[in-house]
Amino acid sequence: MLEERHRYFRPDMPVAEAMSMHPRVAEVFAAFHLGGCSHCGVSHYESIEQVCMGYGVDQEVLLEVLEGLMEQENEQPAGHTPQS
Repeated sequence: MLEERHRYFRPDMPVAEAMSMHPRVAEVFAAFHLGGCSHCGVSHYESIEQVCMGYGVDQEVLLEVLEGLMEQENEQPAGHTPQS
């Protein structure tokens, strides 16, 4: 079931809301060529689903990668600070 697999990000979620969920969401969108270039701008009011349809991106793959960001963050041990 989609709702169980995607706990943080939803197809109907506006891009602006997704961007506010994690600082690296913009990097994921850019990696999928969604808003990363001047000629690939996406509206922050469009939903993830609309953007994926418009650019021919597999919505499930994008959502899985976005979910991975949140899961990675939640798996960090307490008090763990990433090394630079």
